[in-house]
Amino acid sequence: MEYITYPLAAVILAAGLVTAMAPRLIPELHKLKFGQSIREEGPKSHQAKSGTPTMGGIMIILSIAVASLVICPFTLELTLALGIMLGHFLLGFLDDYIKVVKKQNLGLKAKQKLLGQIIIAVLVAYYAGLPTDLWVPFAGNIDLGIGFYALLLFVLVGTSNAVNLTDGLDGLASGTVIVAALSYMLICLWLDKLELAVFCGAMAGACLGFLKYNYHPAKIFMGDTGSLALGGAIAAVGILTHTEVLLAVIGIIFVCEAMSVIIQVTSFKTRGKRVFLMSPIHHHFELKGWSEKKVVWRFWLGGLIGGLCGLLLFQIG
Repeated sequence: MEYITYPLAAVILAAGLVTAMAPRLIPELHKLKFGQSIREEGPKSHQAKSGTPTMGGIMIILSIAVASLVICPFTLELTLALGIMLGHFLLGFLDDYIKVVKKQNLGLKAKQKLLGQIIIAVLVAYYAGLPTDLWVPFAGNIDLGIGFYALLLFVLVGTSNAVNLTDGLDGLASGTVIVAALSYMLICLWLDKLELAVFCGAMAGACLGFLKYNYHPAKIFMGDTGSLALGGAIAAVGILTHTEVLLAVIGIIFVCEAMSVIIQVTSFKTRGKRVFLMSPIHHHFELKGWSEKKVVWRFWLGGLIGGLCGLLLFQIG
């Protein structure tokens, strides 16, 4: 019972830090005119969000780092998790800076963002010295050899981009990350990885605190500064626990969001037809007539089901 008090303390501390920073940061972002630019091709209802302060991921990531380091000793695994998160944070911050300050709506080019993610993955592979085995439910550990590094790259790039795509509605990314982080917090406790459990608790707490200001109608957005970093953080925990397979279950909403974009682009380029009214898929349901709150709550429920299925699979697999 004492063991779980540390990650729970991280939840409370991180949530408290965000709620303490938000009332000060939001007015400052307003003054600096760090407002979100809304894509013209997006749902028309989103145009009202133009100018809402973005880059709120700054306080999320800062809170995760502070809470983790205050509560947990500075171990190799915690260093790796923080390093991966902060690497993606810098990449997302640069992307947001170009959009918001330089007024270039597209931010970093896709190739530039991918290059940054590849560099992070290569640095992790080089310095981490991780075992190359993968845990597969009902099959146990399988040594992938050099193939593990290809998987590491795929997981880091895929998860960070998937969470980034999910961050398209008020509170959607925050809520789904909370579920994924809490699920992994329990897995890390079962694996006796206390420092990673604390890291996950801090992630859940920071997003919970942020959700107070990010739920519809949002007073602030996390931006790529937050979504890329949170995706990198979740991927880091999946890699460090060797549960990359479970990541696809626990992060089922992230998978669906990313796959909807891949399917849409592939279909349009090969057949000249769109499968969805708009991608990522949360926009499809908006255009079908669902309210933004309804989409968010249904996707949160989907994320919760994915998290519970992942925990169950971990226990019986």
